[in-house]
Amino acid sequence: MDVEEAIRTQRVVRDFSDRPISDDVVRGVLDAARRTGSSKNLQRWAFIIVRDRQRLAELARVGPFAGHLAGAMVGIALVAPAVGDGPHSVMWDLGRAAQNMTLLAWSWGIGSVPATVYEQELCRSMLGYPSDQHCEYILSFGYPARAEDLSRPLRPGGRRPLGELVHHERWGG
Repeated sequence: MDVEEAIRTQRVVRDFSDRPISDDVVRGVLDAARRTGSSKNLQRWAFIIVRDRQRLAELARVGPFAGHLAGAMVGIALVAPAVGDGPHSVMWDLGRAAQNMTLLAWSWGIGSVPATVYEQELCRSMLGYPSDQHCEYILSFGYPARAEDLSRPLRPGGRRPLGELVHHERWGG
């Protein structure tokens, strides 16, 4: 699958089969993250791989919409230096890395979905990263429980038309 097709066809998958994900596939997904460009090439990220079923079930408690972690075959926590309030390039960098990981996984028939970490101290206690680091998201990965998830059509009204999003030269132009 080429990049354009992966972008066009990628669907969020929250229900996973019990089919294991090989170490080679996980390494490939992590390499896609490692190869992501980063602000000033600082590469201020680390990734914690979680395969243990009990730990994944426990991680499902880090946020109100993190339940899918319990059914994932692999969870990957995105960890970066803790920063103060306001926008920071490290979040941009992590978003780019996450997109590379999820698109590559999708091209191999593996679904994914992010979980936002609301319970920071719970997450830190389970994953053991230092206090100067922060985990805002954990990605769930797994082969879809339903094969049709790989080819299901987009929901009607799922994406706004470009005409509603794009302005030329300035807002309203």
